[in-house]
Amino acid sequence: MSTVQISAADVNKLRQQTGAGMMDCKKALIETNGDFEAAIDFLRKKGAKVAASRQDRESNEGVVIARTSEDFKRGVIIELNCETDFVAKNAEFVAFGNEIANAAVQNQPKSIEELNQLEIDVENVRVKIGDAIIDKTGKIGEKIGVSKYEVVESDKVVAYIHGNFRLAVLVGLSKNVEGADEAGKDVAMQIAAMNPVAIDKDGIDASVIERELEIAKDQIRAEGKPEAMVEKISLGKLNKFYKDSTLLNQEFVKDPSKNVSQFLDSVDKGLTVTAFKRVALGA
Repeated sequence: MSTVQISAADVNKLRQQTGAGMMDCKKALIETNGDFEAAIDFLRKKGAKVAASRQDRESNEGVVIARTSEDFKRGVIIELNCETDFVAKNAEFVAFGNEIANAAVQNQPKSIEELNQLEIDVENVRVKIGDAIIDKTGKIGEKIGVSKYEVVESDKVVAYIHGNFRLAVLVGLSKNVEGADEAGKDVAMQIAAMNPVAIDKDGIDASVIERELEIAKDQIRAEGKPEAMVEKISLGKLNKFYKDSTLLNQEFVKDPSKNVSQFLDSVDKGLTVTAFKRVALGA
């Protein structure tokens, strides 16, 4: 047992430094005889224990953040999860998510595992993201972690965040021209609203096409159409699937007289989408 007198000021100082609860800070200082550095380590170890004890908890709340590099040629999306909406809306939690996204843009990790090895500034100290997550778990008392990490690289990348960090989109455009920022945002909003499965039909997996054709054929047969007509009608339904579900063929939400491909061509001849990513919280 510590013989050092632990004052309220000491407890408050440690609390300000770590964000941990008052009783946790008091216990840490008692256990470490008032040594602040050792007390911080004590709390970090406690955080690790908290993280381990919450591995079976659901963490479907959180934030989805999109960010682009300074030259707009690369963009990332990260999903940082927690257990409750209350924590997800906390400004400190959102700021933590932004720090992780910034590190991802600057360092270009290839996976979540590599992302967790990157360092960020935590109270003027360089800390690995994985360790910072453990610390946050200890302070917040909820299971948190990065569950999704997506990257888009192109001549022009536009990022869009929708619904209070509930959904984010990256759009890669074929060239960086006048009007590309606004056009990219319009297309990103289209993706957020319409959730296309691919850029165009060439981007759809053959198994998906086969499944859509089989569903169409079953529907046509159920309607009592002659077998000789089934193939032709099913191809028509497949073309409608392409129109409804592939980005460039979708009706442009802001001007239904055009599809997305025609809209982009009107901004600059030959402008098109090279890649996109859409991440919805918990999906």
